[in-house]
Amino acid sequence: MDRESAEGTNLSRSHAPRMRISKKKMLLYGGLGVFLIIASIAAYYVYTIVSFAGEIYQPPADNQPSAVVPIDGSAPIPVAVIEPPERFANERINILLLGGDSRGVKSTVKPRSDTMIVVSIDPVSKGTHLFSLLRDTYVEIPRHGSNRLNAAITLGGPLLAMETVGNLIEMPVHYYVYTDFEGFISLIDELGGIDFEVDKNMRHTDNRDDPRYNINLEQGVQHLDGLTALQYVRFRSDALSDFARSERQRKFLAAIADKLKSSSTLLKLPQLLNGIAPYIETSIPPGDLFELARLGLKLDTGNLRGIQIPQSGAFRNAVIHGMDVLVPDLDRIKSYVKTTLEGEAPL
Repeated sequence: MDRESAEGTNLSRSHAPRMRISKKKMLLYGGLGVFLIIASIAAYYVYTIVSFAGEIYQPPADNQPSAVVPIDGSAPIPVAVIEPPERFANERINILLLGGDSRGVKSTVKPRSDTMIVVSIDPVSKGTHLFSLLRDTYVEIPRHGSNRLNAAITLGGPLLAMETVGNLIEMPVHYYVYTDFEGFISLIDELGGIDFEVDKNMRHTDNRDDPRYNINLEQGVQHLDGLTALQYVRFRSDALSDFARSERQRKFLAAIADKLKSSSTLLKLPQLLNGIAPYIETSIPPGDLFELARLGLKLDTGNLRGIQIPQSGAFRNAVIHGMDVLVPDLDRIKSYVKTTLEGEAPL
């Protein structure tokens, strides 16, 4: 080997380790870049969730109902706020879902609730029960006498509705979530609509209402957007009226829960939350909402149990003060709820 060849070989060998170090650095920088991108995306998701939770949160202290002043002149007693279970460890969490036609949830005066569903979550078994409450149920509304159940929110806001419902089913209601028609429409549209089977042809026109809320649905499997989904859950112009409607609402709520857990929905979560935030109000503090969201991903949404309250045989029809109402058998309702949650055959 001549001298020039030997020097070239030595030169190549002297540069080899330096090239390997350079490749290692490139891999290191590349990995660091990927990590920073993932961390940035994660931080954005967390920031979006925290911002959303703060925007929709309504502190109970700022949302107390108008208290009734006792006739003896003593100070009015505020509604008791039920404390949630510690860190959602092993006690049920009960959330009252309220839907109303307020066309704007930030209003201080809420109309009678069109929909009332208690979502009862067992953090241990990951099971969920949906208790649909018939709005014409005639109940005692604390400090306001007796009235239809859906009047509680008008008389004293969501906290009074929680207290009234808790007394009816004899279990604590820890939180509420309130939305209106526009909030429901926005949620379904942000989800990209939902494929769902409509069980019958549905037709209803109310000349007193906005024509966009008229109901005109065909029987069969179809893709429901926000407006058509609202038509489906509101329809009650059939023989079973509110009884059939409550069952349809529970089925559609289960379909929403499934869609919320899908990977495609999770990818566009920031867009979804920003779209629905103006239409939702809740008493769930931001920290608890984050914990509930984590728990929600673990729930068995394919096996949601739907229960109507009052159940068949636990009420009688009556006309009181000119109102068509359902007079409930309170003992049977409380026994039914208790045995249902315990997994026994209900009475």
